[in-house]
Amino acid sequence: MNRPLEGLLVLEFCQFLAGPSAGLKLADLGARVIKIERPKTGDACRQLSIKNLFVEGDSLLFHTINRNKESYAADLKNPDDLERLKKLISKADVMTHNFRPGVMEKIGLDYGNVQNINPKIVYGAVTGYGNEGPWRNKPGQDLLIQAVSGLTFLSGVDIDGPVPFGLSVSDIMCGNHLAQGIMAALIKRTKTDKSVLVEVSLLESILDVQFEVITTYLNDGGKLPDRSQAKGSAHAYLSAPYGMYETRDGYIAMAMGNLPNICEIIKCDIADLYVEAGSAFDNRDKLIIRLAETFKEEETKTWLGLLEQHGIWCAEVLNYQTATVLSTYKNLEIEQELDLSSGKKIKTTVSPIRLDNEKLFAAKAAPKLGFDTQDISKEFELT
Repeated sequence: MNRPLEGLLVLEFCQFLAGPSAGLKLADLGARVIKIERPKTGDACRQLSIKNLFVEGDSLLFHTINRNKESYAADLKNPDDLERLKKLISKADVMTHNFRPGVMEKIGLDYGNVQNINPKIVYGAVTGYGNEGPWRNKPGQDLLIQAVSGLTFLSGVDIDGPVPFGLSVSDIMCGNHLAQGIMAALIKRTKTDKSVLVEVSLLESILDVQFEVITTYLNDGGKLPDRSQAKGSAHAYLSAPYGMYETRDGYIAMAMGNLPNICEIIKCDIADLYVEAGSAFDNRDKLIIRLAETFKEEETKTWLGLLEQHGIWCAEVLNYQTATVLSTYKNLEIEQELDLSSGKKIKTTVSPIRLDNEKLFAAKAAPKLGFDTQDISKEFELT
């Protein structure tokens, strides 16, 4: 199938997660993405591993977010390499980087200078905390961003202290925002025939993820999130029954719903705790504890059958082992295999987007450092 971004050339001066994950999204949609990497060491993410898993010398994490790309090795401090890169930039549609503020200015590849090289380029920049202000040079690392954003006081119960989210959620969302901004900028460029600057930051992205609860905070007299004292509560701002409950043989998740109706179905007496609609939040903790006692009495399957037949929103709580064997998981075609140079394969996820009923599979694995340097230099006449 023809993909919507085919024919677009993207130069990725990025490492770690946020910038490269945006490049991954663009590559899945058909763009040609060339990673510009320092010789010998390359993207630092090549050696940043999860569970110490490596594939052919590079971390599995690097393979996860850099599939379907090419690698061009260049030293930005070397005048000859820099001149070659400027020639390449002159022919690109998009350029992205996640250097700290001021670095690209020193190199001469800041937006103003790049505009002179290529007046029609879409220039994407990722920072940790923005280009201005006292935090502009602080390290933009996901856990640190979570720490200063308020996110860590939304999960867990009130005695837990801060609870970090178990994913690099700031990086992932910032990469999504960068890809979204770039595609909007490409549309703008077709209208104006001029370059566009796209700027995102990890802090703004993780604050945007919290737009519902921050809006609540801003309009609720500045009151902090009120996490439940009851184990299993899933949202600091939602009332009972919202949460996860242990059953005789597992766990069940309960979404929002008519609490008296639910309790009538599962035969849980809450007459002393539920007086009117506001009681579901005012007495949230006691209600969750009462519900938890009831749910422990039967198996998950029994509760699901009973609740679902009455249209109650609920689900069994699964882990990766139980979730990935479901027919629903397989029907969604969430997995794909990447072909490694050794002939081996690794499994990873696939783009969640379908175009004209087709999944965007891409079997090309992440590139070896500098693997495409010679071919790219020849193709674009850089030497």
